[in-house]
Amino acid sequence: MAFLEIEGIRKSYGAHEVLRGLELTVDQHQVVTLIGASGCGKSTLLRCVNALETIDAGRIVLDGDPVSGRGVDVDRLRRDVGIVFQHYNLFPHMDVLHNITLAPTVLGVLGEEEAEERAMELLRRIGLADKAKALPDRLSGGQQQRVAIVRALAMRPRLLLLDEITSALDPELVAEVLNIVRDLAEDGMTMLLATHEMGFAKEVAHQVCFLHQGTVLEQGPPEQIFGDPREERTKAFLRRIVEAGRL
Repeated sequence: MAFLEIEGIRKSYGAHEVLRGLELTVDQHQVVTLIGASGCGKSTLLRCVNALETIDAGRIVLDGDPVSGRGVDVDRLRRDVGIVFQHYNLFPHMDVLHNITLAPTVLGVLGEEEAEERAMELLRRIGLADKAKALPDRLSGGQQQRVAIVRALAMRPRLLLLDEITSALDPELVAEVLNIVRDLAEDGMTMLLATHEMGFAKEVAHQVCFLHQGTVLEQGPPEQIFGDPREERTKAFLRRIVEAGRL
């Protein structure tokens, strides 16, 4: 049994069906990357896994427990499943330390002292311990995104979702964020991430999923997807990526 099982999920907004019976599995300690053109359903899929969106059909199972549909404990789900967005969504009126400790303390995951110790440990790990008392607007975009990742990690999630976390960054700041994700992958964090950084996906992923029109059209190890894709749509997408100098 896979750690995360996504079984035939559908999601529509009005008449527009974004996810069309999508199937996907993620094993524990595996990094799975989602690639595909804008509008193919990557972000919606991640939001459904974290119950930020409700699904219309199908089911999502985490470590054997259903986490979609009626009766799901959303607070418990979000303790187990962290998510980081392309826009950092830090609270502008709270300093870095408070941004990180708020959720663990409010949800009772950690006591206040333990939450602060955990936050400082994580900030030291990413080289931002000296920014603990700074407000977000005093940080660069790359620093804010690193804090957003730490905020998710402070909950000790079993699964981390990353939604185009470098899309809003200047090119020179991308590497410092991707280095953290690379370290997490080496530490065995289970991750499902949507990305336009094809070189990074090729390097860090165990499995790559090409999404097209709300389904996983093709899935395989990076060397197969990037080196010998089988589907014409995948080939066409990767040709455009290569022509744009992004792979």
